Amino acid sequence: MNLLSILLQAAADGSQWSGIVMMVVIVAIFYFFMIRPQQKKQKEIQKAREALKTGDKIITAGGIYGRIREIGDIYMMIEVANGVTIRVDKTSIFASAEDAAQQQK
Repeated sequence: MNLLSILLQAAADGSQWSGIVMMVVIVAIFYFFMIRPQQKKQKEIQKAREALKTGDKIITAGGIYGRIREIGDIYMMIEVANGVTIRVDKTSIFASAEDAAQQQK
């Protein structure tokens, strides 16, 4: 018998542990289908940010396209037009422009 049929049988028997077991199963389902994939995605985004270097084209979370001119500890200087440079927080970098173009295809 599989786990689901065991749980359903326990619930049908009116066992006092069935409610606790069902809660544990629900938490496990949330963890494996929602929380864990989100954590993996965040790790991938962090690795991509760390791999960026001066001269790369990027997109900020606000939708600003630019090219990296300088990388600091917690910020990046981004050139958005000729002679126009802005300072943004590293965590606001969404993706490299090449990655975004690949995702749209």
